[in-house]
Amino acid sequence: MRKHWDKSANPRTGPLTLVPVPARVRLGNVEITPATVLAPMAGVTDTVFRRFIRNLGGCGLIMTEFTSADGVLRAKDKKARRYLHFYEDEHPISAQLFGSNPEVMAEAARMVEGLGFDLVDLNLGCPAKKVVKCNGGSGLLRDLPAIGRIFEAVRAAVKIPFTVKFRAGWNDQEIVCVELARMAESCGLCAVALHARTREQGYSGNARWEWIAAVKDAVKIPVIGNGDIRAPEDACAMVAQTGCDAVMIGRTAASNPWIFRQIQQYTATGRYDEPGEADRYDMIRTYFRMLVEEKFPDAPGKMKQFASWFTHGVPGGASLRKAIYEAREATQILRRVEEFFEARLARPGPDALVWAAER
Repeated sequence: MRKHWDKSANPRTGPLTLVPVPARVRLGNVEITPATVLAPMAGVTDTVFRRFIRNLGGCGLIMTEFTSADGVLRAKDKKARRYLHFYEDEHPISAQLFGSNPEVMAEAARMVEGLGFDLVDLNLGCPAKKVVKCNGGSGLLRDLPAIGRIFEAVRAAVKIPFTVKFRAGWNDQEIVCVELARMAESCGLCAVALHARTREQGYSGNARWEWIAAVKDAVKIPVIGNGDIRAPEDACAMVAQTGCDAVMIGRTAASNPWIFRQIQQYTATGRYDEPGEADRYDMIRTYFRMLVEEKFPDAPGKMKQFASWFTHGVPGGASLRKAIYEAREATQILRRVEEFFEARLARPGPDALVWAAER
């Protein structure tokens, strides 16, 4: 299927047909408005980033980083506790768990429900070797009976909506997405989310939206499409070409956190706002300040991680990134961001070069 950013001719699909992303989708007893989801991303979707996205508007459901069910049950696992920390303004929020033991998964899901999460999600998509070798994430895609046992155990353990995010299969020769989706429906899950790539692909190549369409044709529960949504037009194209009930966005949200708001604007008016330099400055400053105020562990490291995404396309951004990477303290990084943009906005032109020379 053809994406908005794919300019090649495609005689099979013809011209792009854009339809609105649904205004809402119901996952069990939880209504998601609009039908857009922030994908769970390791090292990205912590509480600061989730609230940051929520405050920008347009995102219906946010999800935690994928969290080890074994870690949830270990009282001393600080990482799992940090992953599952959230604030009241994050609702509706889903906790994503991974693991291969049905009893452990069920008990972790009970704990998640007790913490006040609105939904719980099973990760069957992570392609990381360290997760797969423990038979977690996409490693389970080769053992559908084991997945079925997890589905049944977790569904029996909690009352909150239970969903699953998975890949199409291990590789092109082992595509199981339709069978897995039907099994999820028969086990009482409330929705399925398909990242339309295989485990073997990782994050390379193109997402195969036709797999999302096949899953949608196979089940009656909501289907959430994921993969290769880089612009609002892509979100609409995915809905038009697959019939999916909601869209999930991952990596694009890290480089363009306005994407959810833009999708909402585009489906309502046929147009959307492109952020200017002042918008980007306000976005970076807001996120970095949130990290400082949260007293986030290794805030400087998190700022440096996001600097390459957030400053992409900023004139003189290379000099700003260099200044950020060389700084040691979070407040110092924030100060350099403010100095850089204040200089540019006060005197538009080649001031980034002057600013860099003064550092």
